[in-house]
Amino acid sequence: MNPVGRRDLAVLAVGLAVASWLLVRAFYGELPPLDWWLPAPLAVLAVGEALSARTVRTRLAAIRALRASRGTAARATTGSVRPLEPMLVARLAVLAQASAWVGAGFAGVWAGVLAYVGPAVGRLQEAGGDTGTAVIGIACALGLVAAALALESACRVPPEDRDPTEGVSA
Repeated sequence: MNPVGRRDLAVLAVGLAVASWLLVRAFYGELPPLDWWLPAPLAVLAVGEALSARTVRTRLAAIRALRASRGTAARATTGSVRPLEPMLVARLAVLAQASAWVGAGFAGVWAGVLAYVGPAVGRLQEAGGDTGTAVIGIACALGLVAAALALESACRVPPEDRDPTEGVSA
């Protein structure tokens, strides 16, 4: 599994920003109101992934420290360190990659909305509230991307002492 490319995320965000700006420009009067709480699920997912990243990183560091203290042949399955299931780490890595793509997509969509409603604040009545929602949406989406990249980084398997190759994703 390859890590998510930051450039690919940026290209997705810019492409969706342009597309959403064109769509909002054409259909702004027909859109339902953009309430401030619409990006809240992105924030909830970002917090969950940030906590998962911290937990995975802490537990893997404790397992590595226990293995180093016992020698490389010992397994860290006893003591105060709870082992992590390899499939759980793999699933979290896949979740992180998918969330990074979703966050970049939503960041682009909200940026496109902001690009239209931001300059229209003085001439459109609803643009003020929609501008605030778009700013919140961009912040939540970028928070999701950051948390997803942190979780993906925490799920990487480090290189082993006897194998000098680079680490690979779990």
